[in-house]
Amino acid sequence: MQFELSLEYINHLKNAIAERNDAYLKEQLQELYAVDIALILNRLDLDESIYLYDQIEEGLTADVLLEMEEEKREALLATFSTKEIAEQLDNMESDDAADVINELPEEIQEEVLSQIEDIEQASDIANLMSFEEGTAGSLMAKELVSVYAHETVSACIDEIRRQTDNVDVMYAIYVVDDHDKLIGMLSLKKLIISHPLALVEEIYDADVISVKTSASSEEVAELIQKYDLVVLPVIDQLGRLVGRITIDDVVDVMREEAEKDIQLMSGITDDVDSNDGLWRLSRARIPWLLIGMGGGIIGSRIIGSYEGQIQIHPEMAFFIPLIGATGGNVGVQSSSIIVQGLANNTLITDRIAPKLFKELGVGLINGIICSSLILGYNLLISETWTLAATVSIALFTVVICASFLGTFVPLTMNRFNVNPALATGPFVTTLNDIIGISIYFLVGHLLYSVF
Repeated sequence: MQFELSLEYINHLKNAIAERNDAYLKEQLQELYAVDIALILNRLDLDESIYLYDQIEEGLTADVLLEMEEEKREALLATFSTKEIAEQLDNMESDDAADVINELPEEIQEEVLSQIEDIEQASDIANLMSFEEGTAGSLMAKELVSVYAHETVSACIDEIRRQTDNVDVMYAIYVVDDHDKLIGMLSLKKLIISHPLALVEEIYDADVISVKTSASSEEVAELIQKYDLVVLPVIDQLGRLVGRITIDDVVDVMREEAEKDIQLMSGITDDVDSNDGLWRLSRARIPWLLIGMGGGIIGSRIIGSYEGQIQIHPEMAFFIPLIGATGGNVGVQSSSIIVQGLANNTLITDRIAPKLFKELGVGLINGIICSSLILGYNLLISETWTLAATVSIALFTVVICASFLGTFVPLTMNRFNVNPALATGPFVTTLNDIIGISIYFLVGHLLYSVF
């Protein structure tokens, strides 16, 4: 049965913690998965979290720690001794342990590493910490199952039994040569049905997709998504097998990248969430708000330059919001499609011209429909044909321009290695507001001068 966290359940636990009802707490925790317990700890005060954490079964504490929110985990670990932290890291896979220890203050990281009893585990963690953030090396885990090509199937099975003590889930068996270079993979089916004295080199599959430690996390995610992999081996610059990346690690990366893009599209410059402090949240939002204000000031100056025209034809002011909103919406739609294509690698970036022409075609169709509708509306309620024509022609032109900008801006940003997600939201909306108002009053000035 799926666990649902409710305020009533949290209050029951809070009361049990206050009453030090350990039996009740342990009974409740026994029925929950690690991720469910982490959700509860995220909702409790620090003192309550510490007490409840002590009631968790010993074999589950490390998993719970990994599932907690980063800020809450850091606060909880700050109450642990370096020895207690080392004990938790001992029960994690090397990649998870490296992520956790990187969150600790630098002055205690070395001390925590020295407290880890498993020397090989400590060495693996230290090695993973040396890789640059956002690379395959920083994502990989050192725990894996590998065999030599010259071994027999019987010896291979014995070696697998020995290695699986450190591997929770065996996704794949990798085959290496005498220099530990990755040369292929071995399926369990072939291993089981092959003769015990057969050599691994006779039955392994040489077709294996791998990635180097220096590859970016985006490249890793793209490979796993493209080839439907659940695990991806990692090699060093010499081709030696050094680790593996599993699908769960890549899902985390994809989620983080998606959240970052959504924030950029909304005009939030830093990686923040709702639990961050007031100043951090404000600092992340204010830059694009100020840029939007700057765009608004420019727009007001443009309107001010046509003050005389508005005094003579005040009805023009009624349609300023329509022009700005429609242009902004069209621009965001176009840029969102382009950004999505760039993120999914379904867009060929060296062929910009065809994409621009296609979006201009879409803008042409939408512009005709929208301008025709507003023309009919204005002819029904307006006393002047000039106003109806002004709004329709301006709206048609704005839709075309917004479609072009919504396509051209993100493609150009991507060409210069700037995150194209910045092109959506406030950037395109502000730009289209300025251009839309300029076009509207320019068309009005021309038509009212003629008619």
